[in-house]
Amino acid sequence: MSDTGRPGPERPAGPPTPPISNWQVAQPTPPTASIPASEPAAPSSPTRASVRENASAEAAPAPPTSERPRWLVPAIIGVVVLVIAAIVIGILVSRSGDDTADGSPAAASTILLPSPTPTVEPVARPATTAFAVALPTSVLQYALATSAVDTEWQAAGAVEAYTETYTDGGAGTVTVRSGQWETPEETNAVAATLMAALPVATTPAPSASSEGPALPQSGEVVTADGTVAGTFSMADAGDGTGVAVWTNGTTIFQVTAPVEDIADVYSAFPL
Repeated sequence: MSDTGRPGPERPAGPPTPPISNWQVAQPTPPTASIPASEPAAPSSPTRASVRENASAEAAPAPPTSERPRWLVPAIIGVVVLVIAAIVIGILVSRSGDDTADGSPAAASTILLPSPTPTVEPVARPATTAFAVALPTSVLQYALATSAVDTEWQAAGAVEAYTETYTDGGAGTVTVRSGQWETPEETNAVAATLMAALPVATTPAPSASSEGPALPQSGEVVTADGTVAGTFSMADAGDGTGVAVWTNGTTIFQVTAPVEDIADVYSAFPL
């Protein structure tokens, strides 16, 4: 029943819904209460997704570093050493080739052979004068075989003179004539006659032996201290022998020897 006493529609049970007016729609929504800054927010409990992400981060391996392999540096050093060695070898080879191309002759080497010695014993010399004793009993491989007075040279004015032969124990022989005069003038006059009788060639030529010296030769006789003591001449006799004549103060020596040995016998003779 309505307030007027007239019957009306029945109202539903429960509190009545107030009507919405325009002013209620226009009213702003009241702000929510903010949490004071002094009170920290309660930590939220980790979710399953965050736990999985953390576990994956811990299990993932660290990214590889950019460190060089240990064998790389020694390998580089070895290559550099090989390159330098190749350059040095190339320089040395090129220099050697240049020297060969220049045609520079190699330095000559001198081989000194021991002087030959006699294989036979020398005989005793009959003469005992000071001049005779000074004469050698051997020269190189030749040993004294005979000794006699040289009467021809004594007739030419020699105070004493000897003709002697030396042997090598075989077919090789050397003949030596030795004489001493009183004055250098007499000595030089006799020596000039002997040298004039030697074979003379306009120009020196090799001897009959390929090992022999170039003959004829002539020059000064010089002692060990550099003093000029006389003159000498050597020639090829043309019969396989060579002849040398020289003076030393007041003495004269004439030697006939195999042509290949004549220069050596002259050089080795002590007077």
